[in-house]
Amino acid sequence: GDSCCNPLSMGYVQKLVEKKIPGIYVLSLKIGSNLIQDMENSFFMNVNDQVREVCSQLAADPRLKGGYNAMGFSQGGQFLRAVAQRCPSPPMLNLISVGGQHQGSVYGFPRCPGESSHVCDWIRKTLDLGAYTKAVQEHLVQAEYWHDPLKEEDYRKNSIFLADINQERGINETYKKNLMALKKFVMVKFLNDTMVDPPVSEWFGFYKSGQAKETVPLQETSLYKEDRLGLQEMDKAGKLVFLGVKGDHLHFSEEWFDTTILPFLQ
Repeated sequence: GDSCCNPLSMGYVQKLVEKKIPGIYVLSLKIGSNLIQDMENSFFMNVNDQVREVCSQLAADPRLKGGYNAMGFSQGGQFLRAVAQRCPSPPMLNLISVGGQHQGSVYGFPRCPGESSHVCDWIRKTLDLGAYTKAVQEHLVQAEYWHDPLKEEDYRKNSIFLADINQERGINETYKKNLMALKKFVMVKFLNDTMVDPPVSEWFGFYKSGQAKETVPLQETSLYKEDRLGLQEMDKAGKLVFLGVKGDHLHFSEEWFDTTILPFLQ
């Protein structure tokens, strides 16, 4: 529901970074030929196609060829992780995920423009009716990281994006190798998050399988124990950074951003 250059959100963050780190080059990713398309694509463009488009943009930018830092907000966090896993050239150096849903999200739907708007209501109904049907998976972004702990088998079999990048159907060694090449993987969790369910997904935790009450941290998931993505090895090497910030989803102060996030970009 956002766009690359909205002066109140992504555009604001871009200006903040440029102001605080003089001479830095910031590319705010636009998917589509204008801001309306960019916003619509955040709801309706297959995430795998979005990732391919971003990989092309990064490869075509001569200023990034020596490597770059990536920062994604909300669903942008897991989308950029897919970029790290699938597109090692140019190399991503650090990945900063601000409220990204790395184990997916379920029950509810992140706030979108005009909370009462018919688009949001339609998307919620569609997700409830058939998040794992082929048509919904291919045309509704939020379905592609919809992770229902009561339907784990459906999720593993039919999720066309998240189940793939989380190695739920087998091990893609290239994904693992590429992610492990990061210097740091920074994950920010909002401690009072009312939009991501469960909020611990922002630190790669999730519900215990088969129910939707009790959660487990990343270190107790099979993803970590079997080290399917290399996260256990990265954790032991000090490459994973877990940050908590008070506030609801994407609510943070400029001061927090300056002192906590900017050092990873310098």
